[in-house]
Amino acid sequence: MFFFDKLFGSSKREQEAPAPAASPVAKTTTTPSSAAPGTRIQYNPELIEHFKEDHSKLLKLFSAIHTFAEHGDVKRTAEYLMDFRFALQGHLLTENVRLYVYLERKLGNDPSTYELIHGFRHEMDAIGKAVVHFLEQYRELETHPHLLQTFITDLDAIGKVLVKRIRNEEEILYPLYAPV
Repeated sequence: MFFFDKLFGSSKREQEAPAPAASPVAKTTTTPSSAAPGTRIQYNPELIEHFKEDHSKLLKLFSAIHTFAEHGDVKRTAEYLMDFRFALQGHLLTENVRLYVYLERKLGNDPSTYELIHGFRHEMDAIGKAVVHFLEQYRELETHPHLLQTFITDLDAIGKVLVKRIRNEEEILYPLYAPV
């Protein structure tokens, strides 16, 4: 986050927000047997809780975006949309490396489990691309307020997909993450 603060400047929203939890990348167990085969990716007992906190943060940002858009506050909508973009990109990157690679390597010897994990990963890639396209499409929303109604319609569609995905990850995928 320091990098983004330096690059873009810290906003009042960020100053008011609670400090983020420590990165799940930094805290790992060090026993060699906890690494995914063929990688140095270690099991991290705090990773899933970190992802759930990310989900909560993303949903709160999403809700704020929707509220500001519904009230016609294009400036705040655009600001929170940028915050959402950064939070989502960080979450997806960490999830892709720390979770999917770990699970595919650790549980890859069971074909049905591997297919489940692989399917989740590819579905998330597709969802991620769609959301990134949406975010890019409305990147300049503040300078094009006439797009607000279309934005709200698209936002609602994205929201339904994200809520379903988060539920599936937390109920089906995350319980698979465990030391083997």
